[in-house]
Amino acid sequence: MSLSRVLNYPNPFTTKTSFFFEHNLSCQTLKVDIRIFTVSGKLIKTINQYLNCDGFRQDGIQWDGRDDYGDSIGKGVYLYRLKVSSLNGQSAEKIEKLVILK
Repeated sequence: MSLSRVLNYPNPFTTKTSFFFEHNLSCQTLKVDIRIFTVSGKLIKTINQYLNCDGFRQDGIQWDGRDDYGDSIGKGVYLYRLKVSSLNGQSAEKIEKLVILK
């Protein structure tokens, strides 16, 4: 499995952003795990979804800039790890940056 064009838009953002990526496993159910970290490595948000993919591009996994407890996180630079897994065990992951302006 491979991932490409992993990004969030808008970036930087103030109230919400969406995660996008391309993959090479069309017409399959994929498990998407997005974990957002501070630059020091503290996990602040986990997003898990199963997606039925029609093509090679996945659009619009939204995030409202809140942590796992529902609190708004402060402005700054954060890292996120996007991991995608197929039901037959293939997986790939990428790490990217995002910026919150509040």
